Amino acid sequence: MKQKPDIERLAVGVRGGDRALLARAITLVESCAPEHQIAARQLMESVLPHTGGSIRIGLTGVPGAGKSTLIEALGLHLCGLNQKVAVLAVDPTSSLHGGSILGDKTRMEGLCHEANAFIRPSPSGNSLGGVAARTRESLLLCEAAGYDVTIIETVGIGQSESEVRTMTDCFLLVQIPGAGDSLQGIKKGVIELADAIVVNKADGPERVRAQQVQADFLRLLRFLQPFTPGWEPQALLCSALQGDGVAEIWELICRFISQTRKSGIFERRRCEQNVDWLHALMQQTVMQRFKAHNAARIEALELAVANGAMPVASALGELMEGS
Repeated sequence: MKQKPDIERLAVGVRGGDRALLARAITLVESCAPEHQIAARQLMESVLPHTGGSIRIGLTGVPGAGKSTLIEALGLHLCGLNQKVAVLAVDPTSSLHGGSILGDKTRMEGLCHEANAFIRPSPSGNSLGGVAARTRESLLLCEAAGYDVTIIETVGIGQSESEVRTMTDCFLLVQIPGAGDSLQGIKKGVIELADAIVVNKADGPERVRAQQVQADFLRLLRFLQPFTPGWEPQALLCSALQGDGVAEIWELICRFISQTRKSGIFERRRCEQNVDWLHALMQQTVMQRFKAHNAARIEALELAVANGAMPVASALGELMEGS
């Protein structure tokens, strides 16, 4: 994005559902260039009154669980119901070279051809929590573009995976049979965050094993405190490849949204999401400014720590005392 962005044109295009301009708008908010960040704030202020209308779904799971296949099956099902679906797929960034494959569009080829679908892969960068640094802004842009359902696919199970919970209405955990001990292969904290567990690849000879995994999770869920008050988390069977169980997943999501709207939890969480977003931006901005203002001292202390000349705690103390 070398030219100065036309904010008004982008805002009008996004609100009009122009997918090309929506993609450009997301590229703008993802940019780290200072001039682009200023323009991105202006864009977000312009579209903010048009946001908030979608159902926000977070989806995570172990590597190889078939998350992309499930999202495509669910997306195609929703398009068949005349729903507009946006998918924000986050790919892990290489710690060695900084690149990402961003292959979700090739994994969701069928959904890519749907006029009512929009798929945006983004690199996770240095962001923790299984999401990209600007996923929240991208989500709001998709809502401003009129998408009824926004699905956020995270990079996979990890200790910091829970950040996606702070920006979605309904959180799904995808698990599969045949992955060793199903209850040991994931973090207990992630299970506690889930509003539903989907046991995928429940087809062919794996269906019996999938039913056993489902039964294991149903027993486990009875002993855990639900993340959503008044809601009893479910464990469902699904074969995303064959499309079995996809309609039931959507029906469960609809029941969940209906129940949380009636109880007031839905609106309260939306307010909490905005506060969480503010705190996340505060931490990011403070860290960036702190590093910029102390670059030389940080470099010197890094060298001292690397050479073993100074304990890490002492280096941190010296850095904080001089700030």
